[in-house]
Amino acid sequence: MSVRLLFVSLLLLSALGLGLIGYQTTRPARVVTVAAPPPPPPVTVEVLVATRGLPAGTLLKDDDFSPRAAPPDKAPQGAVKNSTDVRGSLRGALLRRYLDAGATLMLDDVLHPRDRGFLAAVMAPGDRAISIGVDAVSGNGGLIWPGDRVDVILTQELDEKDAPLARRFVGETVLNNARVVAVDQSIAQGAVAGGDNAMGRIAHTVTLEVTPEEAERAAVAERLGKITLAIRSVDATRDAASGRASVYSGDVSPALVGAGTVATSHMRVIEGQNARDVLFQ
Repeated sequence: MSVRLLFVSLLLLSALGLGLIGYQTTRPARVVTVAAPPPPPPVTVEVLVATRGLPAGTLLKDDDFSPRAAPPDKAPQGAVKNSTDVRGSLRGALLRRYLDAGATLMLDDVLHPRDRGFLAAVMAPGDRAISIGVDAVSGNGGLIWPGDRVDVILTQELDEKDAPLARRFVGETVLNNARVVAVDQSIAQGAVAGGDNAMGRIAHTVTLEVTPEEAERAAVAERLGKITLAIRSVDATRDAASGRASVYSGDVSPALVGAGTVATSHMRVIEGQNARDVLFQ
């Protein structure tokens, strides 16, 4: 290759390099768009509101309230904040005033089970509170809650010298439609601060709201035999327990009627406040 051709080649390469440099410096700059990060979610607090209209004196349950989010500056002063511990402490608490559906629950609206005067505030004027011992069976397996309505059934075994086999065991409803106001000492379904009973704890005592006469009947019934609680429907109406006939072992099992000499029928006779069974041989 001649020196002349080499010189021309170098000039061409230099021109090409200068042209590329000039193109890079003169073309518009590339704009890179970076998406802005999403704004952080607004800060809110959850307060508890009534899921339905709640009358004053209601013994509260979990489904009485639901959480509602609100900005901190919009949440009412003294509103009850939502948390597992708070909801647990509300079980069995007494509502002091009527709440409309959607109304915010305030701290002053609630009287807790351990507050002084709670039990007296729960009961109607003139009524009494009486506690009845129960076990896993007689207490419906721990499924009784404050506010439930129950019948109290007495079953007892009569002396075999006084009654034939078909009439040796007898069951009677001694209290009718009594309201449960406490379960164990915590008054909240046997739970202390949020749900021991839900974890399998079985109640040992159930406290009922009764009239003075019913309190006496319950006290005597516990001395006579075994007490069992029967939960009533929420729509059940009060009926007279004293007007019901007693149920004997022969009424439940006809096979016992042939075991010895027994009364073939009986009649319940009610005279004013007194009731007695008349046996027919």
